Amino acid sequence: MPTYPLPTLAPTIDSTGINAPSYNDILQSLTASFQAIYGSDIYVAPDSQDGQWLAVLANAIHNSNQSAISLFTSFAPTYAQGAELSSLVKINGLARQASSSSTAVGNVIGVVGTIINNGVVADANGNYWDLPASVTIPAGGTVAVTVTAQDSGNLTAGVGTINQIHTPQLGWQSFSNTSAAVPGAPVESDAALRTRQTISTAIPALAIKEAIFAAIGNTAGVTRFTVYENDTATPDVNGIPGHSLSAVVEGGSVADIAAAIAGRKPPGIQTYGSTSQIVYDTFGLPVTINYYPLTLVPIYFDITIAALSGYVATTGSLIISTLVAFVNSLSIGEDVYEAQAQASASLITLGLGKTFKITAFALDITPAPVATADLTIAFNAAASCQAADVTLTVV
Repeated sequence: MPTYPLPTLAPTIDSTGINAPSYNDILQSLTASFQAIYGSDIYVAPDSQDGQWLAVLANAIHNSNQSAISLFTSFAPTYAQGAELSSLVKINGLARQASSSSTAVGNVIGVVGTIINNGVVADANGNYWDLPASVTIPAGGTVAVTVTAQDSGNLTAGVGTINQIHTPQLGWQSFSNTSAAVPGAPVESDAALRTRQTISTAIPALAIKEAIFAAIGNTAGVTRFTVYENDTATPDVNGIPGHSLSAVVEGGSVADIAAAIAGRKPPGIQTYGSTSQIVYDTFGLPVTINYYPLTLVPIYFDITIAALSGYVATTGSLIISTLVAFVNSLSIGEDVYEAQAQASASLITLGLGKTFKITAFALDITPAPVATADLTIAFNAAASCQAADVTLTVV
C-alpha cells in the first residue's frame, strides 16, 4: 500500500515503460499534503468545499498524466491510434488505405495487338466496372486484368456475371470475370494497419518466401493471402510443380500483385497459378508471373433445433451470426469440420446454449444441404458464409 503523500504525482519512465499514479492515489496524496499544512483534523470529505477542490486538482493532474502517457505510447505502432498511427507507419513506407471499390479479376479476349483505352464493362445488375486505363491484348488473344467498380461500396458479382462490354472498341471481343468480386472496404482500421506494418518489416528478409509474403501483404487492396512453396523436384499434393512458388491472394490488382511477386522472386524459380501477368524487369525483359485469385466457396447450412425453456427468437439470430462468423474466420485452404461448426452453432460457451437442442445439422457447398460430412476446401480457396446461407428451423 502506498504511503501518502506520494514522492511525485507526475508520470515516471523506467525499464517497464511509462507509469503514472491512479486518480485515487493522486487524490489521497493531495489530501495528505493538505492535512500536513492545515492539520490532520481539517475536514476534507467529498461534501466539503476543500474536498471538492482537491478532487478538481486531482482530476486535472490525472488527465494531464494520461495525455503524457498517450503521447509516450504514440511513438510505437502497437499503441498509436488514428492520425498518430497514420503518420508513424510512413517510416515503413506505408499509408493508411482509403475506402475502396469492389474489384474482380477477369479475362479480356480479342484480336492480338488490340489496345483498349479506358474500357468499361457492366455486370448483370447494371453496375459499371473500369478496366485499367490501357490494356493490350497479347499473343494468345487473352489477358487477365482487374476491373474496379465505378461506385464505391460493397458491390458483389458472382463468377461470370461481369460480362457485358459497355464501351465497344474495335478488336475487343469479350470480357468475363473469372473470380467473384472482392467487396470494397471502408477506411483501413487501426488494427488492420498495425498488422500490415508488422508484415511490412519482413520485406528485406533474407528468406525469399517471407519477403514475397511481406510484399504481397503491403500491396494496396489486398485483404487476405498466403504463399505456398514447393522446394522438391516433383509436384506436391496441391499440384504445385517442383521448385515453384504459388501465391493465393484476395483483393488488389493483378498488375500490383504480379509486380510485388516479381520484385522478390529469385531467378530460376517459377510461379504457379490460374492468373498470369507479364512484368518487365529492370532490363526491360518480360517475366510471366502466375498466382491464384482467392476463390470463395459458399457454405450452406440446414439446422433444426428444439426449443427448451428460456428460448427466445433472438437466440436463433445469434446461432446464425455465430455460425457465419465461425466460417468466415477460417483461413485460406482450411477445411470446414462438421463437429466444429455444430459446436459453434450450439453456443456452448454461452448460457443461451442451454435453451435449445440441435436435432439436425447438415452442411454442404450447395443449397439445401442434407449431408453431415466434413467439407474439403482447396488450397487456393476459402470457406464463406452469409446469414442467408443458413436455414434454421425451430420445433
